[in-house]
Amino acid sequence: MTDKIRVRFAPSPTGPLHIGGLRTALFNYLFARKYHGTFVLRIEDTDQVRYVPGAEEYIVESLSWCGIQPDEGPYRQSERKVIYREYAEKLVKKGFAYYAFDTPDELEQLRKEYDMRGATFNYDATVRNGLKNSLSMPES
Repeated sequence: MTDKIRVRFAPSPTGPLHIGGLRTALFNYLFARKYHGTFVLRIEDTDQVRYVPGAEEYIVESLSWCGIQPDEGPYRQSERKVIYREYAEKLVKKGFAYYAFDTPDELEQLRKEYDMRGATFNYDATVRNGLKNSLSMPES
């Protein structure tokens, strides 16, 4: 293998680090160590409704207490929007992604329709299949 291994752990700062999250972090950390790779900590802080002040620090302290030291990060998802936007626009231009303008209410209604049929929710891609893609992303 010529590419260096890069793995990440991306918890949401919505409360204390739970055992399942710690297990995922440990697996990724050990995998990176075994293959001489990089373990990256990225904080998934885009859900501001459920954000808990101090949770990020608690997560970092918990990882440290368990002997898990990230090689990079913590990167905060919210601080990297410019980078993500650049890559998203490239994907749209190449036809590998599209802009969906569904509102949260529309998506919730669609979920309810699936529930009423006893089906697992699966996005129906109405926008992708029914409209030409816009080449401009709405401002955030």
